[in-house]
Amino acid sequence: MKYYYTKILTVSAVILSILLIVLGIILGQFFHLFGKNVDATIQQVYWVYLLFTLVLVFVVMMFVIAKILQQYVQPFDHFTSVVHQLAQGNYSVRAHNEDSEINHQLTNSINQVAQKLQGNSALRAMEQERLNTLVSSIGSSLLMFGRQGAVNLVNRVFEETFQRNGEELMGKTFKDIGLPSDIEKEIETIFLTEEVRTFQSQVVLAEGVCHLDVYGAPVIGENGNWLGIVIIMHDITELVHLEQIRKDFVANVSHELKTPVTSIKGFSEMLLDGAVEDPVVRRDFLEIMYKESNRLQLLIEDLLRLSSMERGSFEITREPVDVMEVVEQSIKVVQKRVQEKEMRIDLHVPEQVIILADHDRLVQVMVNLLNNAIAYSHEKTTVTVSVKEIDDYVEITVRDQGIGIMPSELPRLFERFYRVDRARSRESGGTGLGLAIVKHIAEAHQGVVTVDSEVGVGTVFRIQLPTHEQL
Repeated sequence: MKYYYTKILTVSAVILSILLIVLGIILGQFFHLFGKNVDATIQQVYWVYLLFTLVLVFVVMMFVIAKILQQYVQPFDHFTSVVHQLAQGNYSVRAHNEDSEINHQLTNSINQVAQKLQGNSALRAMEQERLNTLVSSIGSSLLMFGRQGAVNLVNRVFEETFQRNGEELMGKTFKDIGLPSDIEKEIETIFLTEEVRTFQSQVVLAEGVCHLDVYGAPVIGENGNWLGIVIIMHDITELVHLEQIRKDFVANVSHELKTPVTSIKGFSEMLLDGAVEDPVVRRDFLEIMYKESNRLQLLIEDLLRLSSMERGSFEITREPVDVMEVVEQSIKVVQKRVQEKEMRIDLHVPEQVIILADHDRLVQVMVNLLNNAIAYSHEKTTVTVSVKEIDDYVEITVRDQGIGIMPSELPRLFERFYRVDRARSRESGGTGLGLAIVKHIAEAHQGVVTVDSEVGVGTVFRIQLPTHEQL
């Protein structure tokens, strides 16, 4: 960039040309004044010499002026170019003209400014990257709006939760980005009142209902300037689900305990009052009380067992176990109920499948699954038990021809006290904790339990257990 150098050199050339032309005209006039009797040839030679001299003077003077400008003006063009590039954001550019003391000082000053700007730029870029990483890593949805209500900042969690493109949202107002109506109203309230707000909202998404705990607050600058508001939305769907499970558990366990206790209390009061004199009726009452007390005992034992599993104090003893022997022992336990309903159990089990597991716990799992299959199956139907090896796992399948389970109930099937058919389950003597215990025992063996079902066709439970202990 030689803006000043070229401009001054051009102006100097024009001025010098004018001066030399004027000088030539003046000298020409003097020649006419003193050389009237001079021969025309001599006059012509004079004019040639005069023109040559003027041109030579012009060239010499321009050379001198160019050298002077190069010495004193061209560095300013270089400094101007460097400063211009710095203004454009190119902080890596440096000045390198050090021909004089003044230029040397100016060069050092410009280079120091460039170094500081480059350092500040790198620091700002690093801080911006940290901020972007921090905002993106926040496990909650984050939105920031400017003073006019336009979106300034969106994080990745918000994009994934609401299926929005953050770049497309930039510059739009909070009413144009598809937020739920209750969140829009709260944001508008924060803009009007400039106060912190916390509230909960439900959003219907493709995967279901999402519960959000929303926090909104005004953003105040260092000088007390109001810059906008920030909205943080915590996904509390799992917490709401767990809270509902807790409420259901309290309600269910209260109901399950109330039924046998009420029966025992009622019949015992009747016996104590002497209202029942008939020995046969008295015996019936005592049998009912005994049955209800056994049911109460089973419920308490299952609760204690499940509590032990969930506290982490549940331990299993791994030893070589023959799956065929476990299945056969489990069938013997439920054989009486099978005969009562005139059902049949088909086995598709290899002669010997050895895995490292807790024998008694596996028997408990199989008994629970078989009891469920029998309780929810019609009379004279078949329960099929099969075992097969898949890579490093053994898959145990229990298939019934029962009433089946609706798809909406499958996700809650392994919850405590959750029953598909409460009346049938209660008649069978179940506590509603069997499948929850099955799940915990399977997970303690580093395995998984899954279920497939079709209403009116039947249900299939599959347990996959590793043949060896996983590290």
